[in-house]
Amino acid sequence: MDGLKLSHDRIRNVHLLGIGGSGMSGLAALLSELGFEVSGCDMAHSYYMEKLLARRVDCVLGHDPAHLDRYSPDLLVYSSAIPDHNEELIEAGRRGISVARRAEVLSALFNERFGVGIAGTHGKTTTSSMAALILDRAGLKPTVAIGGEICDIGANARLGAGLPMVAELDESDGSFELFRTNVAVVTNVDWDHVDHYKSRQEVEWAFIRFLKNRKKDSSVVICGEDLGAARLIELNRANGGAAHYTTYGWGSGWDWGAFDVDHIPGGGVSFGVLHHGKVKGSITLKVSGDHNVLNALAACAASSCMNVPFETASDALKAFKGAKRRLQYMGSVGEIDLYDDYGHHPREVAATLRAVRSVFPGRRIVTLFQPHRFTRTAALYREFAEVLTQADRLFLVPIYGADETPIPGVCSDLIARTMIEKGARQVTLCNDLAEAVERIGAEARRADLVLTLGAGNVNAACEQLMSRLEQQESVANAMACSA
Repeated sequence: MDGLKLSHDRIRNVHLLGIGGSGMSGLAALLSELGFEVSGCDMAHSYYMEKLLARRVDCVLGHDPAHLDRYSPDLLVYSSAIPDHNEELIEAGRRGISVARRAEVLSALFNERFGVGIAGTHGKTTTSSMAALILDRAGLKPTVAIGGEICDIGANARLGAGLPMVAELDESDGSFELFRTNVAVVTNVDWDHVDHYKSRQEVEWAFIRFLKNRKKDSSVVICGEDLGAARLIELNRANGGAAHYTTYGWGSGWDWGAFDVDHIPGGGVSFGVLHHGKVKGSITLKVSGDHNVLNALAACAASSCMNVPFETASDALKAFKGAKRRLQYMGSVGEIDLYDDYGHHPREVAATLRAVRSVFPGRRIVTLFQPHRFTRTAALYREFAEVLTQADRLFLVPIYGADETPIPGVCSDLIARTMIEKGARQVTLCNDLAEAVERIGAEARRADLVLTLGAGNVNAACEQLMSRLEQQESVANAMACSA
């Protein structure tokens, strides 16, 4: 649906398939704030559906063509998780109801505004959240659409009164090419979403097309440290793309550089900032890890393209609380700290484990990892096996398939066997999350740091483990008192 226009004259009722997902729920919230009558359905209840119901957005479970009679949509929107054979989708087509992908609708909103688009294989959510907070503190009142909840605003989307719009642009199905940016940020370029991209080269060319679709006189911010992003610069220039990029990375070799990085024990990081080789100032973050230093530099560089003073950016980042499920502190029980993270690619897992190690040196890291998607596991299980050795103790649960059909022979045991073949002894396979919770609860000891990792529903295990440890602590305290 090229050139989609969200006109209230033509469209009043919008129905969303897959409304419970992070991206679709954010779009639903924006459409509701814009005055459209919004409804939606999904196969399972979710945290994001709860948030929408609180906004009086009608959400129902299951997919049924009868929803089209119930809500009379002028436009039906579907997420990338919805298969072509979905019965509501087919019936909408038969009735002549307008149908569009999520990215088509979101890009229609984005392309009418001063668009700040955050792309990249990793780090999009945090970088988008940081950029949105900076622009908000600068008084620019941005519209925000992000794939995870920003802790600072308690939502993953918000309609702003200003011209800018900050959006996390998802490359998973190539739909990010629909977005025409005023400021484009590329955090990194890696091979992922192997169900859509059959090679690293396909990923690179998708990013080339994305950058070529920018608006006139737009800016590009790109991580010079990342090998994939550096290659993107070369390819883009060779194919008539932008001649100049704003780069960021470590030290003075880039337009924006970080130096004197200090990982704060217990959490957080501080660092000095160079701009064109000259000291600009410093930034202190509550979030941890080298990857968040780079994310902060990207957000600073992007806001600088909009003439936001560095001091404003630095002050905003000092207050940044992080994004939900991005190395999120969940609580402590009996000196055991629990964290949850969305990392689901080997590079993300490695970055998270390094971050934890840097701010909690000497502590035992107990990790529960849930692989995400059969295709990703099949392509990258060796890489997963290598990075997961950074955990002192590892528990693996079955693959969270999302919308994928299982692939024969592809299971979490591929990762476990590869680790064991290389001499690892700290890995245990569990049949499900419940078993993992029981095993970790029985084994965890004081001063452990427990980390749940994955893009599926592994965060539920973190909450269950909290309850189990609290029960254990209560029993232990009662026995101590009675002794």
